Amino acid sequence: MLTRAAVQSRLDAFDVWRLPLDGDLRAASVMVVIAPRNGRRGVWLTRRPARMNRHAAQFALPGGRLDDGETHHEAGLRELHEELGIALGPDAILGDLDDYRTRSGFVMTPTLAWMDDEVDPAPNADEVEHVFHIDVDELADAEPLFESIPQSDRPVMSLPLIGRRIHAPTAAVLFQFAAVALRDEPVRVADYEQPVFAWR
Repeated sequence: MLTRAAVQSRLDAFDVWRLPLDGDLRAASVMVVIAPRNGRRGVWLTRRPARMNRHAAQFALPGGRLDDGETHHEAGLRELHEELGIALGPDAILGDLDDYRTRSGFVMTPTLAWMDDEVDPAPNADEVEHVFHIDVDELADAEPLFESIPQSDRPVMSLPLIGRRIHAPTAAVLFQFAAVALRDEPVRVADYEQPVFAWR
């Protein structure tokens, strides 16, 4: 059984890589929330509405850009509440994974949080079309897929999850989460490419 103490211990031992906000890059935060559902632990994943101007119909973790004066933890908790109606305090935060530079112009900081109580998300229809709960066992066993594209010399990375293919950057975060928090393996994901449709 996955415990908060086990995840906390693995994160405490993990050396997080931080990236600078060079040029026009903007800071963003995403939340990997380890939450119970029907007696099983998993994480929340969303699919964006098709009508959105950016990242339409893409799979994403709850999150978004930082407001002025916010830390990435504050932004992640705010976005979690705005998108899924889930209110967590700073005491729910376990730690962070590596920063990831997205092709759409963000340095994204993933934050892990723990929920004790089972709560049904109340998704904001303007930002979330569907909510998925991915079991930690499915995440731990997921083998990444790689493909080449002419636009980059880095491999495009995806994960087969919930009967679909989830692409980087979301897949990169989930893969590192599974490696570090579930399997205690210090995997890095900065060199994994995103598909061209995620570049805008």
